[in-house]
Amino acid sequence: MAYDLVVIGSGPGGYVCAIKAAQLGLKVAVVEKRETLGGTCLNVGCIPSKALLHASEMFAEAGHGLDALGVEVSGPKLNLAKMMAHKDATVASNVTGVAFLFKKNKIDWLKGLGRIVAAGKVAVKGADGAEQEVETKAIVIATGSEVAGIPGVEVEIDEKTIVSSTGAIALEKVPANLLVVGGGVIGLELGSVWARLGSKVIVVEYLDTVLGGMDGEVAKQFGRMLAKQGMDIRTGSKVTAVAKAKKGASVTFEPVKGGDAETIAADIVLVATGRRAFTEGLGLAEAGVELDERGRVKTDSHYQTNVAGIYAIGDVIAGPMLAHKAEDEGVALAEILAGQAGHVNYGVIPSVVYTSPEVASVGKTEEELKKAGVEYKVGKFPFTANARARATLRTDGFVKVLADKASDRVLGVHIVGFGAGELIQEASVLMEFGGSAEDLARTCHPHPTMSEAVKEAALAAFFKPIHL
Repeated sequence: MAYDLVVIGSGPGGYVCAIKAAQLGLKVAVVEKRETLGGTCLNVGCIPSKALLHASEMFAEAGHGLDALGVEVSGPKLNLAKMMAHKDATVASNVTGVAFLFKKNKIDWLKGLGRIVAAGKVAVKGADGAEQEVETKAIVIATGSEVAGIPGVEVEIDEKTIVSSTGAIALEKVPANLLVVGGGVIGLELGSVWARLGSKVIVVEYLDTVLGGMDGEVAKQFGRMLAKQGMDIRTGSKVTAVAKAKKGASVTFEPVKGGDAETIAADIVLVATGRRAFTEGLGLAEAGVELDERGRVKTDSHYQTNVAGIYAIGDVIAGPMLAHKAEDEGVALAEILAGQAGHVNYGVIPSVVYTSPEVASVGKTEEELKKAGVEYKVGKFPFTANARARATLRTDGFVKVLADKASDRVLGVHIVGFGAGELIQEASVLMEFGGSAEDLARTCHPHPTMSEAVKEAALAAFFKPIHL
């Protein structure tokens, strides 16, 4: 069987690339080893974690967030098995949807392990060990990423006691104590889930703040919010050992700047120190495909590797490890392969932390602008001054707009607050078209809505806010 395109991996980057290419008239196949399509994101990552985040937030709100609204309820009872069933049903609905889209677009699913034999040839090993070779004009590596582990520390992740995100979304009972290694997005999201359900959660983070890489002011205030919620955040701490015990496990860590080590026992240890590109068993070395210093596939501006006809997208190449970044790259590459002009604007890729409250960001942070020597203006507006936030008791957080001092062009927007992941998108659209703070400030927003805080922050950057 000969194809125009064979994609290895069916995560957000791979399946979107395949669908777009098929829509543009290419004959497409996707190699996937799982029993279901969708990759890490749909099966054990983005989608199931969001189902648990929502469910646990509802549980917490029922327990202590409704009384002030005049809704008096007795303490809610947790049915963890039913909550996990909701998560599994959400996953099933999404992966079934992708399978339907493959059939609709006449995309062949080659079930098995994919290996690049050479440019134009992919071998697929099935569950029975038999291998078939298929020919194709183009090959796309979309194999995503895997758990990175703890630098310099031997850790055996058994997904029972010492877990990655995969195990953390499938615990059979609420741990009395959960220790999270890593204060990034994954660690804080999953730490939040179990904290809401009753776990005592300790987060050990190497950097001086959680959410390293995000706007410093946002990260600092968000860390305080998590502490107020009961999470024990230990920043500036280096993990030196993780060991299993008869019951649970222990983690030893010490101050990065020097000091005495401390060992804490926990029922469950979640290793959430980031992810690394997954390239194992793909035959890249044999095919002559170059990797960079971090083990990622090197590509040019059109996602082509150093070997003609072999391309790569998503977590396996440079850039933020975000599902929507992979999807946009998949669309762009499909268009390129079809003779069109695919393009991704990497300056306008939003990121969201789905905690409560949410954190969302697009564009540059203050730290990045200062480092680049850019002169900029800051406009901020707190949700405490927003009518909808007051009415719904969602007053935590603020919106920050960063605009170029000379041109007023918006360079970055950062939000911590309820629904931040939805609010950030109007900033993304504005920035995609090179809009200014004044453009945003003069755009009529519905009242009363949380989005008015975005308008007011833009007003603050452009001139002065009205409601502050």
